[in-house]
Formats: sequence, C-alpha cells, structure tokens
Amino acid sequence: MKRLISIVIGFGALILSGCAAPVATSNDPVGELTLAIQALGPDVDPVEARRAAEISYSYSTRLAQDYGVTTAPLVHNSKVNAGIKDRGLCYHYAEDMQTRLNQEEFKTLVMLRAIAEPKVAFLIDHSTAVIAARGDDIYGGIVLDAWRDGGELFWSLTVEDTRYNWEPRMRVLERKRMTRQAVAG
Repeated sequence: MKRLISIVIGFGALILSGCAAPVATSNDPVGELTLAIQALGPDVDPVEARRAAEISYSYSTRLAQDYGVTTAPLVHNSKVNAGIKDRGLCYHYAEDMQTRLNQEEFKTLVMLRAIAEPKVAFLIDHSTAVIAARGDDIYGGIVLDAWRDGGELFWSLTVEDTRYNWEPRMRVLERKRMTRQAVAG
C-alpha cells in the first residue's frame, strides 16, 4: 500500500510540475535590451535602440578579450594595479563603452557616466556607462556594466540596480575634489 501511495504521489507531482511556469531564460538578450532602451522615452528611435543594444553586448565581450580578462574582475583589477595587465578596471570599461557608443552619433540617445561610492569602507568606487534618452540623466537611464561580470554585459535601469548607489560621475568627482581641498585646507 505504501508503494502504491508513493507512486500516486510521484505521478501527481509530475503532472503538477508540468503546469508550473518554466524558469525564465532569455533567448534574445539583445532584443530584451533593445526593448528596455526603447522604453526610455517615446522619442527613442527603435533602430538606434537596437544598434546600441547590439554594440553593448558585442563590445563588452570584445573589451574583455582586448584586456586579456581570464579571471574574476577583482583578480583582474589586482593584475592591472600590479602592472601585469594594462587595462580592465571598471572605469576602463565605462570609458571605452561610452566612447564606442558615442561613435554612433545617436540622435535620440545619450551616453553618460556614473560612479557608485562603496557601501563598505574597504571597497573602492565603481564606474559604469549609462545610456539614456537624449535630455535625460543617469536616473532615467540604463546601466551598461561590462566590468561586473568580467566582460559579460550586465544591464539594469539605474534606479533598479540595488548593488550600487549610482550618482552622476561629475557630482562624485566634484565632491571628492572639495573634500581634498578641505583636508589640504
């Protein structure tokens, strides 16, 4: 009897699991990013959004190859800081991504930069590129972070990226400059 109950329960579990929603995986990450970029504003050109998404994905991979990334980002940072590797810090990725996307001379999109100061004392700042609808700021844009996953593009609406507290790059740099001046005083 126990065996029969086990079989019925097992069969029931199989039937019910067939009704469960499949785990969401994307077969078209470029398409998803394209739609997110288009959603930044009604004036965003869908062709520009698609081109920006394609470049963001392909260029992230290319940067990691160009930088010779073969380890986790923090390990690679250590190699750059020790002089073993030339590039591959987060601000290199951000700077190079911004430069590459600016080459497209988008009419409806703008490339911006953001910095997140560390939440924990022993960490350092993190930099990223942000794409936004022309006329918008980083808070209305999308983080394009190629460093975080070692060349595999991470993207998120800036305000939904809970890992970092992003601020406009120039605001952070100005605050640091003022702090240095006050200390030097």
